[in-house]
Amino acid sequence: MDVINESKHFSFDQKKTLASTTVGFALENMDSMFLSFALSSMILSLHISPAAAGLTSTITNLGKLFGGLLFGILADRFGRVKIFSHTIFLFAIATGLLFFAHNIYEIYLLRFLAGVGSGGEFGAGVSLISEHFQGFKVGKIISFSAAGGQMGGIMAAIIASIVLPMFGWNTLFLFGLIPVALAYFIRRHLKESPVYEAEVKKNNKLPHVSFSELFKTPQLAWQTIVITIMVIVENAGYYGLMIWLPTIMQKQLHVSISKSSLWMIATIVGISLGMISFGYIMDKIGPRVAFAFFMLSAAVAIYGIAIAHSAMMLLVFSALAGFFAAGFYGGFGAIISRLYPTNIRTTANNMIMAIGKSVGGFSPVLMGLLMAKFSLIQIMVFMSLMYLVAVIAMLTLKKLRNFNRGYM
Repeated sequence: MDVINESKHFSFDQKKTLASTTVGFALENMDSMFLSFALSSMILSLHISPAAAGLTSTITNLGKLFGGLLFGILADRFGRVKIFSHTIFLFAIATGLLFFAHNIYEIYLLRFLAGVGSGGEFGAGVSLISEHFQGFKVGKIISFSAAGGQMGGIMAAIIASIVLPMFGWNTLFLFGLIPVALAYFIRRHLKESPVYEAEVKKNNKLPHVSFSELFKTPQLAWQTIVITIMVIVENAGYYGLMIWLPTIMQKQLHVSISKSSLWMIATIVGISLGMISFGYIMDKIGPRVAFAFFMLSAAVAIYGIAIAHSAMMLLVFSALAGFFAAGFYGGFGAIISRLYPTNIRTTANNMIMAIGKSVGGFSPVLMGLLMAKFSLIQIMVFMSLMYLVAVIAMLTLKKLRNFNRGYM
């Protein structure tokens, strides 16, 4: 792989930045997948409705919205590393405390706090990568980091298949505390990027940051809105599938919790391969064609899940849905980090991603409500149409047409 081959040319700071970002993504993915695998057990043990259970994911994403907006501003004003080094503790500890939660309201509170902590991870991480890797095409580097983060999802699937049947869902979340020491050790001596330090030095003070900068001109405002729509669709598809796919497997094919957890590994592997592939494809042919291809393919793959009538078909379409529906996630960090200036880069990344995740995070609740009234095919057709809307909106962004020029 090119990123691995190129790593011998990376400086120590670059390697540390890439490692710390990947670990952060892994912890966030592990946390999300724990919730996915625990949902059906929560419904049974707490006697709650599917919609109430799905709301836990939505509340987590509302926390991410709050944390993303707050920590994005703080990271641009006071430094990415200062924020990046501490937010991980908040969401890891909140996840671990779910071990002591015994009603849905305690779960809602702790999921919100976990979301606040993880909300600052993405923007600070991809901004650090973008600024530390000047002279590289960052599409494949950010995608590689995001794909590496899927290891957290694979770890969650393995742990869930063992812990859930033996100890229950509360114990599962206790494992969220384990990797914190590793993350802290990696981030201990992480340095601010030369680009950010130059920005501060140029102005002889900490930069002024405002959300209004993202809507300064009509063209910039439309750019922000369209990318946000794309993130909403990606997250609606991702969270809708990852939260409910184990339950769909259990109901549609009557498989056990252990088997559905292990089968989810195929979807996660598909996501990882999709993320790695997307970075290379985007660097080669540009983001417009890459995003359009992945989103249109995602629409087809998601519909395929609904018509699957055997374990093998469901396995194949789940892997394809993971590959295409979540594969272009890493691309957002690359385009946002290049389309917005240094002084609002983390704010742009965090705000766009936080709004996208919080709005897209309503999909598990929506799917929970729809599953009680409509067929699985009808629900998947609705999800597929979302990707078509996102493609049409994306094609209106003029700056993406010549994006690869000056992309180094």
